[in-house]
Amino acid sequence: PGRDRFATLFRAHSRPLLVYALRRTSPTDAGDVVAETMLVAWRRLDDVPTGSAERLWLYGVARRVLANELRASRRRDRLGVRFGAEVQRVTEVHRDPSVVDLMAIGDAVRRLAPTEREVMLLTAWEGLSPAEIAVVLDLPAATVRSHLHRARHELRERLDPMGSGPPNSPVPDTSEELQ
Repeated sequence: PGRDRFATLFRAHSRPLLVYALRRTSPTDAGDVVAETMLVAWRRLDDVPTGSAERLWLYGVARRVLANELRASRRRDRLGVRFGAEVQRVTEVHRDPSVVDLMAIGDAVRRLAPTEREVMLLTAWEGLSPAEIAVVLDLPAATVRSHLHRARHELRERLDPMGSGPPNSPVPDTSEELQ
């Protein structure tokens, strides 16, 4: 009986709830609002009124779900602002070269093409050889070596476009690994 009632409830009200949520939030978030609202309805099925009050009860739940999401979003935004201010303070006030270098390297790695980035991370973080990476990515070893070569070249270009940096580049070229 409960399962049938919920199925009827869902069929009758999920679309109007989606329209309600779409008018108040993004399409991605609207789907989450409906899903969370229906989850509450499932958990509290005995509390859901019948008849015309059913729809209004669901709108009330959806309204609270939206309010909770808005509060959470504001908290995340405030935390992001505070964290951004801390990053700014660390990189500007202290001028800690290691932090600035790590941020530049991270940015350069994120801007690599997906395959080059994955090959570089598997090499640097996981310590895998090109032959091992070839197995992980299901690519020929020669292709992996080519991606690794391109990734290293692009990182050098992005981190020191003028070629005037220190001889100890943060992107070591261990040519023997390429063999």
